[in-house]
Amino acid sequence: ADVAALLDHLGLPRVRAIGHSFGGNLLLHLATAAPERVEALVTVSSPSYFAASARAIQRAVTDESQSEDEWRRLRALHVHGDAQIRALWRAIRAFADDVDDLAFTPPRLAAISARLLIVTGDRDPLAPLDIFVEQRRAIARSSLWVVPGAGHGPIFGAWRSAFVDAARAFLRGDEARAG
Repeated sequence: ADVAALLDHLGLPRVRAIGHSFGGNLLLHLATAAPERVEALVTVSSPSYFAASARAIQRAVTDESQSEDEWRRLRALHVHGDAQIRALWRAIRAFADDVDDLAFTPPRLAAISARLLIVTGDRDPLAPLDIFVEQRRAIARSSLWVVPGAGHGPIFGAWRSAFVDAARAFLRGDEARAG
């Protein structure tokens, strides 16, 4: 609802968008709740539901479990300081027990009418590949790109340029160049 309200505020009746992880999950919510608002999407590492392995990882995220290097890295990224970082980790832990927010069943996914490029790494510890195969099967106008040897952020590092080229082509509607 917040994303739809933002689109209204910006005067954007229909969008093409990219979302990574939870950002992609927000786009799946928009595409299932208001399919007429979405023309094309690229989701990256955005599962339909959290597998048991992901829930175990989410439960383990605490202030104390983070290394000093991780604290330094996150402090450089988050301008609101340690309180913001702790709030993010609390949100991650809360997802471990939330069975309602991320519950995209195949019939619910089938409501997506937009073109969708699903991108995942075949070594994502948070989401087994099977989840993305299920997404591909449920969504009529979808394609699946599995990045070999990649984890939860398969579009970074060595695959960055290929991803940017493929995502741009896909969002323009040039699917032959996207794959």
